[in-house]
Amino acid sequence: MAIIPARGGSKGIPLKNLQKVAGISLLARAIHAARATPSIDRVIVSTDHEDIAAEAVRAGAEVSHRPADLAGDSATSESALIHTLTGLDEHFDTTVFLQCTSPFIDSASIDNAVRTVASGGADVVFSAVEDHSFLWRLDEDGHAVAVGHDASFRPRRQDRAKHFNETGAFYVMRTEGLLVNEHRFFGRIAIEEVPPEHAREIDDMSDLTLVRAIASTQETAEIIDVDALVTDFDGVHTDDGAYVDEDGNEQVRVHRGDGMGVSRLVRAGVPVMILSKERNPVVTRRAQKLHVDVTQGVDDKARVLRAWIDRNGLDASRVAYVGNDINDLEAFDVVGWPIAVADAHPKVRAAARVVLDRPGGRGAVREVCDLIPVRAEPTAQALRSSIPQTVHRQPALLHAQH
Repeated sequence: MAIIPARGGSKGIPLKNLQKVAGISLLARAIHAARATPSIDRVIVSTDHEDIAAEAVRAGAEVSHRPADLAGDSATSESALIHTLTGLDEHFDTTVFLQCTSPFIDSASIDNAVRTVASGGADVVFSAVEDHSFLWRLDEDGHAVAVGHDASFRPRRQDRAKHFNETGAFYVMRTEGLLVNEHRFFGRIAIEEVPPEHAREIDDMSDLTLVRAIASTQETAEIIDVDALVTDFDGVHTDDGAYVDEDGNEQVRVHRGDGMGVSRLVRAGVPVMILSKERNPVVTRRAQKLHVDVTQGVDDKARVLRAWIDRNGLDASRVAYVGNDINDLEAFDVVGWPIAVADAHPKVRAAARVVLDRPGGRGAVREVCDLIPVRAEPTAQALRSSIPQTVHRQPALLHAQH
């Protein structure tokens, strides 16, 4: 069984466990890692906070409600583990302790550690990364003192004994030993070595910023499993530019392939909406042509987005929102699949669960539509009937009067 302690009283980063990396909360990332581990049968989150409990349930875990005296700054993780274990209706030989502050936990590594304990190879296995650092401390006079090595002898890296740094990501323990010793380390202790890229840990905002940047460049999606799609307009359906003549008439360039992608979703019954801060007839015309909902002139995108989700009876965690600029970040917090176009603002890319390969106005909407699975692909006849009869050689232009 996996237990994930997640109290609500983090001081360094308020409600740290609910902070998102690549559009997924730290708590949900830990839950997903546990549920993807073949040898784990049950996942429970120990918390004192209602919002954390709700997020745990959304991510597929059970909840153990922790009393206040086990949720303060001085409470140990072991106390939360033992509280959960003693309240269970069944016994598990092996307990897995996962921490939300490690966003890149690998399920295969957890599984290896569980099997080592379950087979009797060790009483405790914890994740660690190889470390070649020379450690120092300051004595009471402020002088540097070597720790674990002789300061006068500097062997080459390959000649030094192999050391490991505890990552804090996971600990796998024989349950009986944990209950008796009331501590995570006892008996025969072994290490599950993990690669450096899985050893990132979040303690403060600088750590969170770093892992968000890493995730935005490393994590990709083969499919976007959602029930609905919402997009910004400027910078997503367009390249965020405009043509303006001397009379104030404005034109924007859109991508024909985007229309084909949206048409595929619409025919499959997937709700689609364009949500724009700007008030412009161009947006309405484009939405009418695509046969999708449209709301524009919106200052509070999050409020409007929540209302649309509720009105359509949708689960917010299964809605995608595509944006490009910082005014889209509030909408990102509402949905389970925040998505950035390739040329989005750096803060938007860092907050996204998926960063598309294509920029706005250059097929980004088509790309995200193609990643959303539908019940049935349109037939060849349906595809032919959706193609306009008049062929335009120039880029598609939409007109508006300002």
